[in-house]
This record gives sequence, structure tokens and C-alpha cells, in this order.
Amino acid sequence: MTLWQLLSSFPTSIPTVLLAVLLVYWVMSIIGLVDVGDSVHLHTDVAHGHGAHDLHDLPDLHTLAGYVVALGLGGVPLSVAASVLVFCTWLSTALLHQYALTWLPTETLRMLAGCAVLLFSGGLSIPVAARVLQPLRALFVKHAARTNESLVGQDCRITTQSVDRGFGRADVDAHGVSINIRVWAAVPNALAKGAKAIIVAYDPATQQYEVQAAPAVF
Repeated sequence: MTLWQLLSSFPTSIPTVLLAVLLVYWVMSIIGLVDVGDSVHLHTDVAHGHGAHDLHDLPDLHTLAGYVVALGLGGVPLSVAASVLVFCTWLSTALLHQYALTWLPTETLRMLAGCAVLLFSGGLSIPVAARVLQPLRALFVKHAARTNESLVGQDCRITTQSVDRGFGRADVDAHGVSINIRVWAAVPNALAKGAKAIIVAYDPATQQYEVQAAPAVF
């Protein structure tokens, strides 16, 4: 059997068509007609209920995401998961078609066996695709940038001689990194260099943090 005969005959023709559709999709994404980032990003948080509000308006898509994550294909864009899954199905189907189905004596047997091969290949491709996608998940992790408001409530240490309504600096620890920020406080206050304070508010207009002296610890 030639390669064209293999790809164009049942059952290999079915995953071949799906693979061709995905190939067209990736070509369109390369030339900029579609954006890979627009595809649904499936994180394991969906399976645990976190982030479900992101797909609340798309119940069918949320159900699909739940199934895909449950099968171990989450953590990557849906287009990537589908591409790996279809390719694994296509490869398994083509090999079984070439080395097993062609030896069957009648067309009826080949059709029945072809259906069984499709089901077997589809099932086999799920754990294989999940294993292939596992090291790729780290490439699609989204790191949320820390906002200025996220520092509110944290302790800081004053680095200037005094703090008033218009001037003051302090160091605050953010994930192990010390950040020097602009602070202000109502006067009079006991804030001096080295004093410990608490960030109570952030003003986007002035880009300053309001601080108060930390309560004494006995």
C-alpha cells in the first residue's frame, strides 16, 4: 500500500483530515491570521473549581475544559492539546492500518476492524499525549505581575530620617526582594529611620503609600 492509499483510505483517512485541519490552523497562526493565545487555556484549577468564573458564560466550553483536564491534557492551550492528541491518534491508526488491517481477507472485516482501530488509537493516544504534554506545561505558565495595591497591609521599614505628608521612603519585602517605595504619614508621628510601619493605603495619583507606625510587640 502506497502512502497516498494509506492516508486516503479508512480508517487512517479520518485522523488525516483532522490533522490537515490542524495544520491549516497552525499555518494561519504563523502568518498571523489567528492567534494561538486566543485558544482556551486549560489549567488544573478548572478541575478544582478555581477559575470557573472565567468560563461561566460558556458552559459548553467549561464542560469541555473539565473533561480535557480530567484526561490529563490540561495546562496548555487547547490548540496544542488537540494537535498532540490528533497526531498520536493518526500515528497509531496509520501503523495499525499498514501492518494489521491490510492482511485481512475481506472488505467487511477491514471496515469492522478499522472502527476498532480508531477506538483503540483514540483511547491509546490520551495517556500518550498527556505524557508528551507534561514537560510542555512549564512553557505556558502565566505569572501574574504584582500590583502596587498588593503591598497594602504589609510591614515596611522606614529609610528616611522622618516621614510627613509630602516625603518619606521605606523598604518593603516582596517575594524575598526588598523594594524601596515612597511613603507618607499623618503628622505628628514617631516614624524615623529604622522604624517599623504598616502600609495602610495606596494613592495612584501621587504613587505614594500611606503608612502608620506598627504597634509595639511585647
